[in-house]
Amino acid sequence: MEIAKLHQLFLNCNAANTDTRKIKLNDMFFSLKGENFNGNKYAAQALDLGAKYAIIDEPEFKTTDKTILVENVLKTLQNLATYHRNYLKTTIIALTGSNGKTTTKELINTVLKQKYNTTATIGNLNNHIGVPLTLLSMTKKTEVGIIEMGANHQKEIDFLCNIAQPDFGYITNFGKAHLEGFGGVEGVIKGKAEMYNYLIKNDKTIFVNLKDPIQIEKTRNANTFSFGTNKANINIKFIKASPFVFCTLDEILIKSKLIGAYNYNNIAAAMAIGKYFKLENDIIKKAIENYTPTNNRSQIVKIDSHNIILDAYNANPTSMQAAILNLEKQSGNTVAILGDMFELGDEAKAEHQNIANLAESLDIDLVIFIGENFYRAEIKSIKFKSFDDFKNEYDIKSIKPSTILIKGSRGMALERILPLF
Repeated sequence: MEIAKLHQLFLNCNAANTDTRKIKLNDMFFSLKGENFNGNKYAAQALDLGAKYAIIDEPEFKTTDKTILVENVLKTLQNLATYHRNYLKTTIIALTGSNGKTTTKELINTVLKQKYNTTATIGNLNNHIGVPLTLLSMTKKTEVGIIEMGANHQKEIDFLCNIAQPDFGYITNFGKAHLEGFGGVEGVIKGKAEMYNYLIKNDKTIFVNLKDPIQIEKTRNANTFSFGTNKANINIKFIKASPFVFCTLDEILIKSKLIGAYNYNNIAAAMAIGKYFKLENDIIKKAIENYTPTNNRSQIVKIDSHNIILDAYNANPTSMQAAILNLEKQSGNTVAILGDMFELGDEAKAEHQNIANLAESLDIDLVIFIGENFYRAEIKSIKFKSFDDFKNEYDIKSIKPSTILIKGSRGMALERILPLF
């Protein structure tokens, strides 16, 4: 079926859906396939559960005129998303980066929704499936779409940009993340900068942090709107992070609920984008000050006499370094519970040793390492090969009242530590 005709059918549906467990009445179900599943087998079930149409790519599963046969379901989902994006003509802001992109996306959305009807990526649905689903969740009421793009190899950001066709873009930073897939730090820079290449080629606007020399270098021939220094378009300044980030916007003091100096750039980017979209300073101030982090990202959790910095959603060498340097600055007794960092490939051994060396060199009262990579490192501190070993062998209640950093990659799921208190 032609995309234009399929789009007409989609406009009469409630939403795009790829999971029969979340089907709602009048959804359009896309029968995606993976290594261990075949969504075509669930097409009939989706219709029984209330889906208006089921998109399939295997003829034997066409049982009714509500099952629509296409050559490739995934490609159809992506093409439909691009068609829908152009049909709506919604302003699209895309962002990627090694660290902080989800927090930055949430902050941008928090600011812009004060004036505009916005749709933003939900959670971390930021890949070749999540981006199309986000685009298809937009309606004629959506004035600004905020699309987070994740990647772990070359050409992925370029591919996502061609689906979403953004009008604006921002890259949070270029750090040591997904080194295995990108092939080292230079590969990370090349891969993330694919967003810049798309925006420059299409004469779009890039938001730039002038404190980042890589951002400056990669956007020399671009339309830019900047923040970060006295030479920038917007006057934003860092004041302190003790532990919450304080900064100013045009000399107006803003007190955020985000901890760590590393979150300043995320806040500054959201404020700069708010200014570009003509929001008043007092509205931006209120939005930033009311934002509270969730989903295990720099959350402050109070348990008994402990202040816990729960940053267990993800980790890489760049974000881990920033988090433990921030912990050292906190007053009182400090504890770092650090879990393995994933997707580092050949660099895993060296990067875990580097983090271990740094953590042990800082003025942190207690450091505990969890995970096979840290366990293999040369470490004087307490270490455990697995979370279960930590849980079974360490009495966490023996820790005196402290500020406690809990950080590790998603696969470590270190939020499981909280119930142990």
